[in-house]
Amino acid sequence: MGQLPLFFLVLLASVVTIPLARRTGVPQPVLMTLLGLGMALVPQIPDIAIDPELILPLVLPPLIFAVARRSSVRYFRANVRSILLLAVALVVVTTVAVAGTVHWLLPALPLGAAIAVGALVSPPDPVAAVAVAGAVGLPRRLVSVLESEGLFNDVTAIVIYSLAIEAVVSGDFSVEHAVLRFVLSAVVAVVVGIGLGWVNSKLAGILEDPTQQVALNLLVPFAAYALAEEIHGSGVLAVVICALYLAERAADADEVAYRLVGNAFWEIVEILITGFAFGLIGLELATVMKEAGTGWTSMLGDAATVIAVVVLVRLLWLLPAGWLSKRLGADDGEDTPISWQESVVLWWSGMRGVATVALALAVPLTVHSGAAFPQRGRLVFIAFGVVLFTLLVQGLSLPMLVRLLHLDADHDAHEQAVRELWWRAAKAGLDRLVELEEQEDLSVELVDRLRDRQHSRLARLCPEKYAAEEAAEARQRASQWREAHTVEQEMIAASRREMITARSEPGADPELVDQVLRGLDLRSERT
Repeated sequence: MGQLPLFFLVLLASVVTIPLARRTGVPQPVLMTLLGLGMALVPQIPDIAIDPELILPLVLPPLIFAVARRSSVRYFRANVRSILLLAVALVVVTTVAVAGTVHWLLPALPLGAAIAVGALVSPPDPVAAVAVAGAVGLPRRLVSVLESEGLFNDVTAIVIYSLAIEAVVSGDFSVEHAVLRFVLSAVVAVVVGIGLGWVNSKLAGILEDPTQQVALNLLVPFAAYALAEEIHGSGVLAVVICALYLAERAADADEVAYRLVGNAFWEIVEILITGFAFGLIGLELATVMKEAGTGWTSMLGDAATVIAVVVLVRLLWLLPAGWLSKRLGADDGEDTPISWQESVVLWWSGMRGVATVALALAVPLTVHSGAAFPQRGRLVFIAFGVVLFTLLVQGLSLPMLVRLLHLDADHDAHEQAVRELWWRAAKAGLDRLVELEEQEDLSVELVDRLRDRQHSRLARLCPEKYAAEEAAEARQRASQWREAHTVEQEMIAASRREMITARSEPGADPELVDQVLRGLDLRSERT
């Protein structure tokens, strides 16, 4: 089998494992990692051959962009302490702790190499954490904390890693230079992210077709990452800033087609790239084991020690950090982990993934003098050991931990929150009807019909909001609305079937039929 069939086989598995994960309760990233490991053991399947330098720029930008576009600047501003404590401070503390441990285990190893290992194993993978957390039914609040952490921890880790590798390869290191490089990297990323976000907004205004606008959005994260890295900025931070900028300047409220196409497109991107990334992890893990040969047994002790440090540092940091964040934000409503149960779940949710694998594989083979990079094979093995433990052990046991601590998502509360938002939207429509009734010469019959229809929606959403004497009428309205909705959906379905028939008739223009079908689909969504 060649590389191209292997590539498509992993993509196919990315789709097939979704229902399998749903039925088995095993998170999809874990399934894909196990599948990758299993595939690598089949003699007919070749070792994966992807340039490590391409993994980060090809995989991270679309995944980070897809997660960030679901958030907002206001959310990050309201939760800045959580982000600083988890995504920046914890990454730095983990890097220092692991670097000290590695330097103690391997005294002859240069300090820069030890710091590089600490940096590449320090950031939890945002995709793995969110995918696993969502699969086990964590409350939305905790998933949001994991998303916030995941979007920014790669920024800190990658900058530290780059500085450490540069110090080992060149043999020259300066604290002042490192600090200045760190600050400039962030500044450059912010400028690039905002600049490309502004350009995207202007170009999207010119492009009227929603598919063209979404295609433009696909290019933006890659452009932001590549441009920022080219001028020595943080590519990951540039992608995050760009996505948040565009989220704040979302499309017009009436651009229904754009949102339908865009949301569907990015869901597909997440499915395929997430599955491929974790399948790649499994394939690469097996490759590293083959390269280590029989010597891997002598590295197990080092890997186990580093794993223990990574896991314990996160726990020892999160418990007091959650308490401190609660104390500092007692009056400002910041949405942070405040109980020890939540802190324990967030601790066990710190899976490592794509970034750690890519950074480990990107460790240079030689330094400037031509000598081999010190202990490279052992360092890569340690990094992959951390990924394997956190993904498989923590990922597989997280559902049980969530159940033991009784932190399953409150589905009733979630549904009620959604209904409240729908109520708010429906009320806004009713208020607008009142304004139009005053401004326009609308017939009484039309106004009454639209008002009854909107009140039916309100009754269906939150009948408890009606006064006691109106409760019976509200229930009746809800029943009538459901009946009318069902009938209308059947009517639209019949229209769609007629268009499918028309599409297969001789002489029919498929493109014109598809336009009508799209209109019917949009009408079905709006109903």
